Amino acid sequence: MINGNERVCVQGITGKYGKLHTEKMLKYGTKILCGVSKNKNIKNINGIEVLNNMNDAIEKYNVDTSIVFVPAPFAKEAVFEAINAGVKKIIIITEHIPQQDMLDIYKISKDNGVTIIGPNCPGVILPGVSKIGIMPENAFKPGDIAVISRSGTLMYEISNYLSKYSTGIKVGIGLGGDPIIGTSIAEAFDYIIEEDIKKVVVIGEVGGNEEIKGIEYALKKGYNGDIKVFFAGRTAPKGKRMGHAGAIIEGLEGSIEYKEMKLKDLGVNVIRQIPNLA
Repeated sequence: MINGNERVCVQGITGKYGKLHTEKMLKYGTKILCGVSKNKNIKNINGIEVLNNMNDAIEKYNVDTSIVFVPAPFAKEAVFEAINAGVKKIIIITEHIPQQDMLDIYKISKDNGVTIIGPNCPGVILPGVSKIGIMPENAFKPGDIAVISRSGTLMYEISNYLSKYSTGIKVGIGLGGDPIIGTSIAEAFDYIIEEDIKKVVVIGEVGGNEEIKGIEYALKKGYNGDIKVFFAGRTAPKGKRMGHAGAIIEGLEGSIEYKEMKLKDLGVNVIRQIPNLA
């Protein structure tokens, strides 16, 4: 995950969202050292040099992390370029990346020991320290709770509530809601265990069983902190795809009722009202 010392390159920095969020991340204190774009006419964005490729970013600035705003049809090429250049941590904000492209990204990232967060995610924030993402920073007051979420906007809402009425946020991890994502809930727990964070809020949604697998994994590793789980889409109709590509109930195992039952068997209660998460 992130520690606040990342040397960051923004891929797709000359696009509308790349430019906007580069400015916001810089103001928050993130070490944005350079950007990369295929637009050779722009050499500087918000005081940040724009380079032509990731090899130049490594050679000139020794970056170790990239955040990707490249449009979906070109995102795979951009991520491959970063991996081949030697970047070990890549946060993909881009949405609508084709599933076959994500399968290829997933495989090459695992083969090369690269951490991928996303796609279609808000990124990661260490409140008061650094953010590599697009989340509204004022929703995250520094504290001691880790928030793991597959939903961006719900992560903002719940983090804002926990910031106002509870003990604040240690780290906010937006994993993304697509069927194929780089970092799983289980892998997010690896970071939480390593950082010895004792309070976790997992924000899940309908579809799949990532939440169950992730929490089961953490418990088997001996995690003994306080885990609270909240599911979005409790009233979602079966068989209908919701806002996220992975949020669709296809059989019993994708339903919230099933997940709730399995988590109860693990001794983890599912919280149905946001105020009860505090």
